[in-house]
Amino acid sequence: MTTVTILLAVLAVVSLGAVAFAARGTSSGHLGPAITIGVLFFIFGFVTWLNGPLITFVKLAFDLDDVNAFLVPMAFYLSYFFLALPSAAVLRKTGMKRGMALGLLVMAAGAVLFGQFTTVRYYPGALAGLFVIGSGLALLQTASNPYISIVGPIDSAAQRIAFMGICNKFAGVLAPVVFGALVLRGLDGFDARVKAAESPEVREGLLNAFASQVYWPYMIMAALLAVLAVWIARSQLPDIASEAVNERADDGSSVRTMLASPHLWLGVVCLFLYVGVEVMAGDAIGIYGEGFGLPLSETRLFTSYTLVAMLLGYIAGLLVIPRFISQQSYLALSALLGVVLSIGAVMTSGFTSVAFIAALGFANAMMWPAIFPLAIRGLGKHTETGSALLIMAIAGGALLPYAFAVLKQHIDFQLAYAALAIPSYLFILYYGARGYRVGLSANPQGRLSATEV
Repeated sequence: MTTVTILLAVLAVVSLGAVAFAARGTSSGHLGPAITIGVLFFIFGFVTWLNGPLITFVKLAFDLDDVNAFLVPMAFYLSYFFLALPSAAVLRKTGMKRGMALGLLVMAAGAVLFGQFTTVRYYPGALAGLFVIGSGLALLQTASNPYISIVGPIDSAAQRIAFMGICNKFAGVLAPVVFGALVLRGLDGFDARVKAAESPEVREGLLNAFASQVYWPYMIMAALLAVLAVWIARSQLPDIASEAVNERADDGSSVRTMLASPHLWLGVVCLFLYVGVEVMAGDAIGIYGEGFGLPLSETRLFTSYTLVAMLLGYIAGLLVIPRFISQQSYLALSALLGVVLSIGAVMTSGFTSVAFIAALGFANAMMWPAIFPLAIRGLGKHTETGSALLIMAIAGGALLPYAFAVLKQHIDFQLAYAALAIPSYLFILYYGARGYRVGLSANPQGRLSATEV
């Protein structure tokens, strides 16, 4: 733990330096909202990246195989698909600020459900709790991502989202460490004790005691989320009218606007694939490491290694975008790096191969910050609807990792990983090089705007 503590301290110092650097370029009128949204992105990261160690946890607590354990990200990320469009409708009624507070309350309810059902070892109920948590996050992200994208110039949105990403991924680094310390103590010894249990009653007692360790951490999380919801509701965070800052020449119906925006639809596919490979690199890396016979005491921390790489990638993006490179060019380069690292992973073995997977965190880091603003560019009053479609694409985090769990039962697990990752990165490369411009043309001011059908 000493090495982990030192690493976290170094990352904290670097992150604070990067945040100060970003704040230096933020106007005083936007600094307060940026800090508030940064807190929300910290919450996103902590809750979302618990899924990696949760896969290991439920596999033991509920005595599951890999395919059923991967229902954890399935339940969590599918909620985005089903709740994103309803979230856009809710936000049109509540506004972004009250919508964020409501999302936090929904997450708190989900945390209570997960803690309760996991303690009594009822897996469908635990999955329902994760679905509710994801539903709250869907509402929260449908509001906060376009908010931070349009709070300033759209061309520098990737830099602002990188600032948010530092908060998000630092929380993601912390989550597996905190969860491991509170819930996954003595993991290797526990597995051996369960297998050596003298009777079914003793075995069930051990599993019940292990599962109950998640109760109080999730109850505390629920309380903190509820307090944060009250804080957001009472804060001075201003509501922003998206149509006033993300203008579009056409003011037609929502359906016509969406059909006239192929760059949005390509962005939805791109984001679907990106989230899929990001979750594979973060949540599936522990199962990937187990494929080489690596011990559970080490594989449970692999998610943190991926998140460290992502945090460094966000800091790099914050420093160079848009000063030295455009967000779309950086996206293309990141995708190319993803292809190279995926090939490296499949051509090596052991810790070296795992290191290539963890390094994908660096390649993945700036993809969301680049894809999101490129896809919603010029949507005007339909920004919330476009944002909801993109949030729906987070379902890629449900389907691609689950496909990996199923596919690795039939072919070598490294080949299964590469078969999903490499084509995904190639499509992201296309979007960064050309796809983001499809259906767009330059206006007299040199900015891209949506063309008429």
